[in-house]
Amino acid sequence: MKFKSLLIAEAPDADKEEDKAEIETGKYQLFVNLVRSKEEALEVSEKYKKEHSIDSVMLCPGFDHEDVAEISERLGEDVGVTVARGDGPSGQIAKKAMEEAGWFS
Repeated sequence: MKFKSLLIAEAPDADKEEDKAEIETGKYQLFVNLVRSKEEALEVSEKYKKEHSIDSVMLCPGFDHEDVAEISERLGEDVGVTVARGDGPSGQIAKKAMEEAGWFS
């Protein structure tokens, strides 16, 4: 049995049906899916739970505490939900790069 995890990241131009990947070893199966919104994240996480019996969901820093709570509640007690967070300077570096890429326009 493998540990199965889903990484969800938000991107303003994401296509949840096309922008996804899977990486697998003998003990780990990582699914990656880009989404545009919390609503899409809910949909995608429920789909992966149903179709792949995931154990964990990792969210990008764009998701707030309420989003995490809603996704966690929707998935139930058997799926862990975490958020990737960096320190202040790292967040500023990422924000600057995103601004330069036209992320917020």
